[in-house]
Amino acid sequence: MAIEKRAFGRTGHHSSAVIFGGAALARSDESTADRVLELLFEYDVNHIDTAARYGESERLVGRWMDRHRKRFFLATKTGDRDYQGARDSIRRSLERLRTDHVDLIQLHALYHPDEWDRAMGPGGALEACIEAREQGLVRHIGVTGHGWTVAAMHRRSLERFDFDSILLPWNWFAAQHQTYAPDFEKTVALAQSRNVAVQTIKGVARGPWAAGAERGRTTWYQPLEAMDDIRPAVHWVLSRPGIFLLSVGDVGVLPLVLKAASEPVVPPKAAFMAQLSARTGLSSIFGL
Repeated sequence: MAIEKRAFGRTGHHSSAVIFGGAALARSDESTADRVLELLFEYDVNHIDTAARYGESERLVGRWMDRHRKRFFLATKTGDRDYQGARDSIRRSLERLRTDHVDLIQLHALYHPDEWDRAMGPGGALEACIEAREQGLVRHIGVTGHGWTVAAMHRRSLERFDFDSILLPWNWFAAQHQTYAPDFEKTVALAQSRNVAVQTIKGVARGPWAAGAERGRTTWYQPLEAMDDIRPAVHWVLSRPGIFLLSVGDVGVLPLVLKAASEPVVPPKAAFMAQLSARTGLSSIFGL
């Protein structure tokens, strides 16, 4: 069953409500990537999000673009903060992705105030993104980030520049956070008033890996793994109109997330989510 399509902000594109997070391919090989592509076709996922920092991801996604470029809204990120570094990064990404343009370039993990000043100031990465848009190398510009301060930082970014998209964490645990939850709501309200696409991450995050625990997944956090837990976590995010969920950074968990998203979304009740949180031990992956 195809995953629902939603208007991706002002871009004119209707993207699958679950966007494929290319971080899952960071340490993958070509045969694994080919199986992932079959999954994306099966669930009609038409939006891919990758990044220059994601290991082999851009190269592996690039193998798909020779034949399937028109099928996907293609997004990547630059983690450079200066103009020249970002300019070079964008061009390397285009080479690795085997395309003459990406639909969205994003300033990657921009939440530290010092890095924000560099990227947004004179000679910063934002200037390289704007130049790339003027040259037709990118169509839209976004900003992403992690951590409990990122929602507030994204508001600052939207006040500085008219971004086309933002990306930030959102899940049941985050919605209970005393400061992050109201910051998230303010940021989403501002973004939606400007028709800026809102992408969310960590929808199936369970918590940090326990010290010394064997990490059976490629995610830097411990994800939920049982379908009975993943389904309500995914449906809780997707039951909110107009926002998107990036899939998960592990190819083994990916099929469960896509299957859950393809089913009719039934908004879980708060009491059920509270019970799920207590049973699975949902906790902060960003510290306090």
